[in-house]
Formats: sequence, C-alpha cells, structure tokens
Amino acid sequence: MSIIVQAFLIFLARITDVSIGTLRTILLVKGNKRIAAFLGFFEVLIYLIVLGNVVGNLNKPILIFAYCLGYACGNLVGGKIEERLSLGRVSAVIIIKDSYEEIVKVLRDEGFGVTIFEGMGLEGESYMLNVALERKQIQKLNSLVYKLNPHAFITITDVRSSAGGHFVPRKK
Repeated sequence: MSIIVQAFLIFLARITDVSIGTLRTILLVKGNKRIAAFLGFFEVLIYLIVLGNVVGNLNKPILIFAYCLGYACGNLVGGKIEERLSLGRVSAVIIIKDSYEEIVKVLRDEGFGVTIFEGMGLEGESYMLNVALERKQIQKLNSLVYKLNPHAFITITDVRSSAGGHFVPRKK
C-alpha cells in the first residue's frame, strides 16, 4: 500500500475514533452508560489499530502528521455530529421586563411547559419564565420568544436528568 493511501486511511480512522469518543463522552455525561460503553469498544479498537500502524512507522513523518490531523478534525466532526443529533434536554430561562402573558400563551400553545416567577432586577420588576425542553427545540423557542420580545434575555443550560413535567410530544 502506498504511503499516501496509508496516511489517508490513518487520517480517516482517527476522525472516526475521535468522533466516536466525543459522542461517547457526551452520552456518558448524559447518563447513557450502555451506549457509551458500546461506542467505547469501537473507539479503542480503531485507536489501537491506527496507533500500532503509526508507531511501527515513526520514520515516516507523513503518517504522524495524518494521525495528528485526523485527531484534530475528529474533534470538529464529533462536535458537529453531536450538534446535529441534539441529544438530551435543556432548561431555558427567559427574562423579560414587559408583560409576560403573550409569550407564555404562545409558548404553551406550541406545547412548551412554562413556569413563571416574578422578580426585581436592576431596572425594576421583571419576569423569569422557566422552560424545560428537548435540545432540538431550542431554535423554535428562541424564534418564538424573540419574535414577540426582541429584548428578552435567554439562557440555556444542559439538564442531566429530569422526571415529570410537561414536554413537547415527540413526533413518531
């Protein structure tokens, strides 16, 4: 096998195993231990095969370069895959100074569960709307809120686990 083909295969394999590793870590943090363990097996299998190929050829710098470049690109690809999958749930906190009734009505009409808290901010009375949602729904939530109140302040936090409550039904 030519050195260029070998370097390309090492590059692709590293992208694959690092992407799997990124997903495995995210799944582990979100509590999906079994899937993470399954992915971990293939991550390490690919890693060991590729590492053995590179270590056995340290006199060929192109293979080392392909190995390192594959690792770097694998982080980017793994992150993009995770973004696309949008795994898990998040908690959104929406802070508004104006009346909250219209935003709450629209969000509830769209299937979001909303809890309202009244508070006092630097500029006076404000309202905090708490919404737990699937990560896939973040864009929709942001669009609805900013359409009605462009000055709303929204923070999104990952939720490791949740039970009960109201969530937008999943499409089957």
